[in-house]
Amino acid sequence: MRQNILRTIPSVNELLESPEISKLTDLYPRQLVVEAVREVLEEIRQSMTNKTNINEIAMSKTGTKRADSPPSLDGSGQVGMVKDREFSDEEVMSQTRDLSPQKLYPIIQQVLQQKLCGIEHAINATGIILHTGLGRAPLAEEAAKQIQNVLHSFCTLEIEKYSGKRGFRYHNIEQLICMITGAESAFVVNNNAAAVLLALDTLARGKEVVISRSHLVEIGGEFRMPDVMTKSGALLVEVGTTNKTYLKDYENAITENTGLILKVHQSNFKIVGFTEAVDLKDLVSLGQARNIPVVYDLGSGALIELQKYGLPYEPTVQESIKAGVDVVTFSTDKLLGGPQGGIIAGKKKWVDLLKKNPLTRVLRVGKLTIAALEATLRLYLEEGLALKNIPVLKMILTPLETIEDRCKKVIHKVGSETRVCMNLSMVDGFSEMGGGALPGENIPTKLVCIHSDKINAIELANKLRNSTPPIFARIEQDRVLLDMRTVYDEEVDVISRALENIFSS
Repeated sequence: MRQNILRTIPSVNELLESPEISKLTDLYPRQLVVEAVREVLEEIRQSMTNKTNINEIAMSKTGTKRADSPPSLDGSGQVGMVKDREFSDEEVMSQTRDLSPQKLYPIIQQVLQQKLCGIEHAINATGIILHTGLGRAPLAEEAAKQIQNVLHSFCTLEIEKYSGKRGFRYHNIEQLICMITGAESAFVVNNNAAAVLLALDTLARGKEVVISRSHLVEIGGEFRMPDVMTKSGALLVEVGTTNKTYLKDYENAITENTGLILKVHQSNFKIVGFTEAVDLKDLVSLGQARNIPVVYDLGSGALIELQKYGLPYEPTVQESIKAGVDVVTFSTDKLLGGPQGGIIAGKKKWVDLLKKNPLTRVLRVGKLTIAALEATLRLYLEEGLALKNIPVLKMILTPLETIEDRCKKVIHKVGSETRVCMNLSMVDGFSEMGGGALPGENIPTKLVCIHSDKINAIELANKLRNSTPPIFARIEQDRVLLDMRTVYDEEVDVISRALENIFSS
């Protein structure tokens, strides 16, 4: 009987030739329609095999669920088909009436819309300040305006305004970086991993790179430092142990074929307890004594001493340059608060070699990145301006009183019925830096807590994500939590309206 049921599923060609589905090929590329049809049919086959109600497919596509069917959560965090309830063969057979092109048309259309959904504005109520999935650092208003200035017109990207001669695209950025950090020379590539790769390829291709075992980190997206080093053509030489590395370990590992000494800041994890690490100044002294360049992958890119503002110590680029490091690399979209990019700064002797590497052309950034980064760096010329105008820094330092006020506004702006039904309240909690910066550090915050008997947390989080704009929250102990540290003031009303709409529907 199971095989008979599966035979009732229409073929891809049957659906594509039907008047209803064929209309979609006029609206979308044919191959995209084919993929969507295959995806829906495969889900139906799986549902039949698992004796799952076919109607759950349509409900999962639209983000709605039956009251008697608890939702499940797939790997992407989306509400999927219900798996915990089985139906008899007869019940499943009765569902085959819903497999006509007319019935499947809205489901396939929904899949197509999801496939074509691009980048859009989102509200980050997760409390993760540098949320990689949500684009990491939001730009300062000054950076956004600078992008707008060069977006619809020509610009002086590689031309000297006064002489009219061909210029260097990194000239202004180099000046800004050097003024802020004290470096002799600098330029930008498309991310920090690219900056490290370029440094290794230029200074150590075919040569040995000495690095502590505790620095062989994974930098995200399953990309690991040893893999980047191998790709550059450098030869990895590990020294010390996971928890302890001494200066003598580096000294004993240096040979005639040593190309550079590499230090990697542990910006996305911590090793605590029985540990020992070599100070950057000592590594610099060793490199100078042996005439070997020292490269420091700083990663997080802090340009301001955060300790002054009650946050944990995070090494700054200025400290690294002052310590005499030859080349330092760091991200521009983490603590720096700019667009995605990687900065290479340091001594002119070594940085100039990197600039001449043909890979520099491959890894170069475009005019929009340069425009946004220039505007962001200008704010750092006066620390007060940076703290006031760069969103990442503002979010880190937002007083609890301000966050509490946002929570109260969300709660009070919804109707009394919604407030009671959703059991809205304000609770204490912690925000996180995220994005490979300040690992393990919790920043006290205030959250809007939703714990309703009418709608479970997974379903509510799904509905919030399907709002316009999408609202991303977090779930803890069957509660939806909205961290207002990462929410802009102008987004408070949007959240209240979304909760009202969810309640009314």
